[in-house]
Amino acid sequence: MKIAGLPRVLGLATTAIIGANLPYSSHAQSFPAKPIRIIIPLGAGGGTDTLTRIIAPKVSEFLGQQIIVDNRPGAGTQIGTELVARAAPDGYTLLNVDTSFPSSPSLNRKLPYDSAKDFAPVSLLASAPVVLVVHASVPVRTLKELLALAKARPGQLNFAFGGYGTASHMGIELFRAAARVDVTLIPYKGGGPAAADVIAGQVAMMFAGPASIKQQVTSGRLRAIAVTGAKRNVAMPSVPTFNESALPGVDSGSYWGSLAPGATPREIVATLSGTMSKALQVPEIRNRLIDLGYDPIGGTPEEFSINLRNEMAKWAKIVKDTGIRID
Repeated sequence: MKIAGLPRVLGLATTAIIGANLPYSSHAQSFPAKPIRIIIPLGAGGGTDTLTRIIAPKVSEFLGQQIIVDNRPGAGTQIGTELVARAAPDGYTLLNVDTSFPSSPSLNRKLPYDSAKDFAPVSLLASAPVVLVVHASVPVRTLKELLALAKARPGQLNFAFGGYGTASHMGIELFRAAARVDVTLIPYKGGGPAAADVIAGQVAMMFAGPASIKQQVTSGRLRAIAVTGAKRNVAMPSVPTFNESALPGVDSGSYWGSLAPGATPREIVATLSGTMSKALQVPEIRNRLIDLGYDPIGGTPEEFSINLRNEMAKWAKIVKDTGIRID
């Protein structure tokens, strides 16, 4: 179906933290009193899953409660996302998201939740570019060679991606719009399953976060062609940017963050936000993330709210300008 029109981009910066004026409660004072579950609306092994599992043990240590990471992929992230939207607003069920969250309102005519009103931003976690990689059997080493191959074989090259609206999906859409090439898109329930099929040679190529494919690029099973962003990624410094490779306009990348159900008390949101930001500053956590290609961020709920508002506006414009389709 063709995406028609633009969604209403809501004022996240001022309204997203629902429950900010709720009175302080004894429940908030005792938080957390039991394990916390973090829902990931994507499959295991992708960028969201990797990031969450790296920081979860330290967050657990700081809060004194177990953190349970629960992958709930499906329906373009809508299954896991709706689960959290309908969860009790008590801080014990969270949602860790990537670019698919702010892009979904533009890509879907109707969602089973309101992306602004049904969630309270907790903390921005990290950002990263995406890397265009091909299986080692694909006979190209540069972007110029890949474009020539794609134009010589229209519709024959398969592109894996980790779900509609993710940075990998949007990267492919921007790539084929900028390069004017005909490639076949194959969706997966997360970056991990998508990468597995590219590594196995079942699919020719994909966009992926550095964390998902760095080891396979180093081993030679995958070949990195180009990376999005204004500069090269520190985890993969030998990979040129799309701008360096003379194909501007492929400006996709991920922001990751954590959300709570919309009416979660502000004191609980503040506790979670401060703890996550603290965990991201622990040297061994920070260094590990940087080595995998993430840029650790952290910050306040208000800062994450502004980021979401900006990302929603950015992707709404891109969807309108490119005419991205979901088939």
